[in-house]
Amino acid sequence: MVPERESSRERTPAGATAASRPRTARLDQPGVPRRRFLPEYDPDAFGRLSERIARFLGTGRFLVWMTAAIILWVAWNTLAPRDLRFDEYPFIFLTLMLSLQASYAAPLILLAQNRQDDRDRVNLEQDRKQNERSIADTEYLTREVAALRIGLGEVATRDWIRSELQDMIKELEERQNGHRHDTVVFPAERSGGRDADDR
Repeated sequence: MVPERESSRERTPAGATAASRPRTARLDQPGVPRRRFLPEYDPDAFGRLSERIARFLGTGRFLVWMTAAIILWVAWNTLAPRDLRFDEYPFIFLTLMLSLQASYAAPLILLAQNRQDDRDRVNLEQDRKQNERSIADTEYLTREVAALRIGLGEVATRDWIRSELQDMIKELEERQNGHRHDTVVFPAERSGGRDADDR
């Protein structure tokens, strides 16, 4: 009897919370797909199609084709025999078609504009990050140039060395010239009593 009680205890959940806990799907198994009553579509493909349509609606070619179609429609329904006309003078069907075209064109244009706004937002964010990187690089280079200038202030430059050498050469020449003036001997004395003409 004791083993039966233990097995029955294993089968039933223990505690008040275990019995009232709702049964949920396991996370380690794929979920069961839900039924959808609406048709599914790829939003990106639909957005690209709407952009192409909106781009075409904004061209002169569309205006030319639409004007030609309206002129043909009105001419056919006024000049054709009465049996072949499909839209009489108030052209109600033409008005309906133009309203339908406008009602589809407006949301397509708005969808294309929204996609363009999203692209512009991403581009602006990338430009902002690029500008921040450029500013950081510029500040870094500015600090490096300032450090080099400070370092060069302590290093002897070519011009400074050249000016120092020129000063030393002048000083040596002045000393040499002063020494010559002190020990100058007349040419006759230096040659041992002979004139310069004897040479």
